[in-house]
Amino acid sequence: MALTFPQIDPIMVSFGPFEIFGHTFEPALRWYGFMYLVGFVAAMWLLNRYADRSKGVWTRDQVSDLLFYAFLGVILGGRIGYVIFYHFDLFLANPFYLFQITQGGMSFHGGLIGVILAMLYIARKQGRSFFQVADMVAPVVPIGLGAGRIGNFINGELWGRVTDVPWGMVFPGGGPLPRHPSQLYQFALEGVALFLLLYFFSRKPRQTGAISGMFLLGYGIFRCVVETVRQPDSQLGFYFGFMTMGQILSIPMIVFGLYLIFRKQDAK
Repeated sequence: MALTFPQIDPIMVSFGPFEIFGHTFEPALRWYGFMYLVGFVAAMWLLNRYADRSKGVWTRDQVSDLLFYAFLGVILGGRIGYVIFYHFDLFLANPFYLFQITQGGMSFHGGLIGVILAMLYIARKQGRSFFQVADMVAPVVPIGLGAGRIGNFINGELWGRVTDVPWGMVFPGGGPLPRHPSQLYQFALEGVALFLLLYFFSRKPRQTGAISGMFLLGYGIFRCVVETVRQPDSQLGFYFGFMTMGQILSIPMIVFGLYLIFRKQDAK
């Protein structure tokens, strides 16, 4: 017995087809892209509220500037990170694979690096410390992460390992055996649980960098936990016989997160 995958059409709305210069185009809004939009709009709303309550420390224009570069960081960093971390062999064989966005996806850890670079730029541009920017951004990130995992589930990708649990699910492309719906586990942990953790943690005054540290720690732990039931990428498999690439990339987040939380520093 296994649950049946709901078979949701990954295309939310289709526009067309249109014929231009003899070529047929059928632009469409996909659920996965819509989930990115949901995360972006939610982050904009929450950060604008934060700016309104900051008594001039932040303005809405500064938040818009931050979001623009952060969004670029997510897209560019996510794609470059995916190619480097998961398909570097294909990139070496064909560097144009980087631009073939219909083949392969995005990497959270690459997107994180992209956002870090964006925050470094904004911090320098606006005359702030890096962690002043990062501590403001960190609590809203889980909304986008959770939305993205729902998009993964709708696409029927990134499923888990074969299982006999009652909620196991047969995924298209995942073979005839039921698997862990690991996308939903990640939605619950990286999205809902991490958002609540950061919300309550940030309600009290914390030393600079501590909120960012809690984000790194929480995400790193949650990702490592889910990776124990998530199917590793077929081209990579396991490292050292038991570790996945996701765990290898998340362990440094846990270590640095602990450092930021417990380092000695005066409170805000």
